Amino acid sequence: MASNLVKEVFAKVVPGFGIASGKARDDRFPHGSVAEQMPHFRTLGLNLDSLHYGTINLDIHPCSYELLHAEHYFPGVKWTEHLPPENFSFFPCKLTPCECPSAPSMDAYVYWPHPSTKPEFFQSPTVLEIIAPFIPLLDYGSTLKLKASNNSMRFLNASR
Repeated sequence: MASNLVKEVFAKVVPGFGIASGKARDDRFPHGSVAEQMPHFRTLGLNLDSLHYGTINLDIHPCSYELLHAEHYFPGVKWTEHLPPENFSFFPCKLTPCECPSAPSMDAYVYWPHPSTKPEFFQSPTVLEIIAPFIPLLDYGSTLKLKASNNSMRFLNASR
């Protein structure tokens, strides 16, 4: 079974709920949930200001993933009056656009609001939410190479 463990996978950009970026026009989060959470994360020691205020939803199907060691874990973050406090973990990763293989890899994070404290908007079990720098021309259906950093996570390659 260990031969099925890999450190990088190809992932497809898929639509999310639009809550993180504010595209969903949820009156509770007029600028998007990530924009409202960022100041709280900064206060707790993680400055994400250089990254895009939204998430990229990456489907790694047919692979699955296991999150191992978060670089940052923030329990009980009360970031809005509309929801109870949530726990968040951030796992370092690298992204490379497959449409432009000469492009350098970029540092990013798997953004993981813990399902045990997240009251709404659950993802498919093969989808990871990524906070990354803005990637021009990225669209639904685009393919990215997602690489785990610092043994933060691993992927199970179902095709082996």
